Amino acid sequence: MGRIPRGEDGLVDIVEVRNDMTDMDRIMRAAPDVRGLFDLSGKVALVVGGTKGLGQAMAFALGGAGADVCVIGRGPAGLRETAEAIGSLGRRGKAIAADVTVEKNVADALKQILAELGRIDILVNSQGTVHLAPTEEFDTDKWDQVMSVNLRSVFLCCKHFGSAMLRQGKGKIINISSVRGFQGRAKDPAYAPSKGAVNQLTRSLAIEWGPRGVNVNGIAPAFTVTSISEEFLSNTANRDWVLSRIPMKRLGQLEDIMGPVLFLASPASDFVHGHTLPVDGGWLSA
Repeated sequence: MGRIPRGEDGLVDIVEVRNDMTDMDRIMRAAPDVRGLFDLSGKVALVVGGTKGLGQAMAFALGGAGADVCVIGRGPAGLRETAEAIGSLGRRGKAIAADVTVEKNVADALKQILAELGRIDILVNSQGTVHLAPTEEFDTDKWDQVMSVNLRSVFLCCKHFGSAMLRQGKGKIINISSVRGFQGRAKDPAYAPSKGAVNQLTRSLAIEWGPRGVNVNGIAPAFTVTSISEEFLSNTANRDWVLSRIPMKRLGQLEDIMGPVLFLASPASDFVHGHTLPVDGGWLSA
């Protein structure tokens, strides 16, 4: 593929490039191979929370694009199912059962992945939990649990798995947030604040790790049809309210997350950094 030449420091000498060929020459040379920007062959991806729903869909997307995929979660059955499905795509699939809110578990998982797969090129933090209740009645233990799963574990995974990327000098981190990370909500003193914090963690890491070759971005889905949202959306009033907020007038499907995660995991997004991409049918615009 026609790539822009880079110096020893990795920076582009724009003057030299433009003396060598015109902008049109350069981009025309690159155009025939643009689809190759989404090829993840030879990459190793780690999806935390990849046992079902959005996490599983993203694991399949990365495997379908050519990456070997390791999934981490608490449920061994769901992990095995996902890993075996990755194998059916012709890629290596691995499963690790671990509670990633415990730092030692994350550190041990890193050692296991590096020993068996050799490297980590892509990290997707898709773990999450939610609890809603009036704030004055909100159980403090539940608040701690939401913060531990939604924020602490994301920090720990970025810290440890990101360290491997920093040693490599290259990597992609994708933190799964929510439209609630941009908006408040009644009876939600934990989930929305935790996702807002994930957005800020993403920005902070992008500033710190960008110069060292690691891209850090996020994805913020709106309501997506999953087993978790099924009960809420089965209520006609709830479903109508959700659809009234989405300009596209449909609910998100698991397939809707596959393209965005592939984009952010692939070389196609090498200059996208510190961004949280809404995948919401226009929710945040309404």
